[in-house]
Amino acid sequence: MKAAVYKGNQRFEIEEIPTPTPGANEVVLRVKYCAICGTDVHCFLYDVAPPGTVMGHEYCGTVTEVGSAVSTWKVGDRVVGGGGTAPPGREPAIRVDPRVNYREIASASSRVRGYAEYILLEEWEMLPIPDGVSDEMASLCEPCSVAVHAVRLSQLKLGDPVAVLGAGPIGLFCLQVARAAGASAVIVSEPAPARADAARALGADAVLDPTAQDIEAEVVALTDGLGPQVVFDCAGLGSTLDQAFNLVRRGGQVVLVAVPWEPLPVEPADWMAREVGFQTSFGSRPDDWRVSLELLGSGRVTVSPMLSEEGFIPLEGIQQAFEELVKPTTQVQMVVRP
Repeated sequence: MKAAVYKGNQRFEIEEIPTPTPGANEVVLRVKYCAICGTDVHCFLYDVAPPGTVMGHEYCGTVTEVGSAVSTWKVGDRVVGGGGTAPPGREPAIRVDPRVNYREIASASSRVRGYAEYILLEEWEMLPIPDGVSDEMASLCEPCSVAVHAVRLSQLKLGDPVAVLGAGPIGLFCLQVARAAGASAVIVSEPAPARADAARALGADAVLDPTAQDIEAEVVALTDGLGPQVVFDCAGLGSTLDQAFNLVRRGGQVVLVAVPWEPLPVEPADWMAREVGFQTSFGSRPDDWRVSLELLGSGRVTVSPMLSEEGFIPLEGIQQAFEELVKPTTQVQMVVRP
């Protein structure tokens, strides 16, 4: 089968690698779509993925083979490649290790992931795609679940105004999930025109350009001089974290959803007197995947402004796609079609 193999030094090559065969409790999935995640772009940008890695964890597909002991799935089932509940003792380190360091394990897995034609999964790892959810929607279940997890960890209450910094895929999902959770207004900060347009199409109450506007003054003015109750930092670049603290109102909360790979400067003297709460959010849990599929199926969360025909690329286009996503201008979400 074909796979996009990372060779190091910001370079992919398309190679023929062995097609997997299932063990007794395993399932082979034909990958239909695999969305490109910002974390993978960071692994590419900072060259932290080991050579030989096949990345891609936002995928959906169809079951093509099942192991002899598999009872949950049959050939032809549509599934998302995650969201299952791990059996006792099989929980990922990121959830059970009290001193886990994501930097050390981000690309440690040697498993072939979704930038390939087929993938091997254990029976418990997947979730079925509901009838009302298309394959295109299902390919974005994982990033939607990240937003669901962040909003559920936040202190957002019905009627609270919210700000979202960064309108990449995670930020656009945070916008929608916060609205579904009862936010009275969602203000988005995003400099890239295509992503700003997507935020408007998805119902943001205001979309601001941080390169041309005084974000703090504008956001405070839009929230009756108080600032938002919750600020989701979905950019994690430059001064966005410090900006989030400066935006939030007294007793409010900043939620860091992005995964910054470089130091971010903060000046606590500017905002610590407001007794601001801070919450990090990382990834998602099985319940978040299930909530995401329900939100997608009900229409309370949509992917249509995030996807375009130009955003779907073959494996052979992955090198160019990653180079473009390092500094996106016209790109919102790009999806690999192996």
